[in-house]
Amino acid sequence: MNNQLSHITTILFDMDGVIADSEPIWDEIDQELLARYGHAYKPEYKAHIMGKSFVLSSGFYRDTFNILTPLDELIIERRAIAARYYATHIAPFDSAHRVLEVLKNRGLRIGLATSATSELAVPFLEKYDLKKHFDAITTGEEVTNGKPAPDIYLRAAGKLNAAPENCLVVEDAVAGVQAGKSAQMQVAAIPDLHYVDIHDYIGFADFILDKLDDLPDLFA
Repeated sequence: MNNQLSHITTILFDMDGVIADSEPIWDEIDQELLARYGHAYKPEYKAHIMGKSFVLSSGFYRDTFNILTPLDELIIERRAIAARYYATHIAPFDSAHRVLEVLKNRGLRIGLATSATSELAVPFLEKYDLKKHFDAITTGEEVTNGKPAPDIYLRAAGKLNAAPENCLVVEDAVAGVQAGKSAQMQVAAIPDLHYVDIHDYIGFADFILDKLDDLPDLFA
């Protein structure tokens, strides 16, 4: 095992972009949302919202376009669009089952800490029989401060009675990496270079991986 990880007992996974191949679909979700208000979606918006909570990401659109709809109503609307896409367009990465099984078989505890709400995350996990791999699931509505604040990772660790120093966070977004590091945990980043600049992760994430399949190698 990598000496830096010899003390790790618990792995906390983000969902979107790590377990769920959902990042490209979020472009479509937000395109539909903005079109309802007469605005065009641009790919550069992703940098402002990727990995962040529904409150922060929906607030970005409301503030950027001066949308008069109350934020809580806009969040409900965006969540409803997302729920439809999760039910019809989003699947897990091909290696998700195998990686989770390998890590569990090595005696590691596995948690999920996602900015998505339970109404999005739980049906997705159940649909693809992924829920069985997780010892605890923590979703966005369980914390007041979403990523990049550390709250969701601290709550996820608490559910598993794991000290932060014994946790490894697996993230794809800079906001999620920030959340993991702020929680005093080690972080393995799997950046999707279609959407992010790898230089934003160098010297910040403890490990940078090309793909989810590479994660078990850290514990070999």
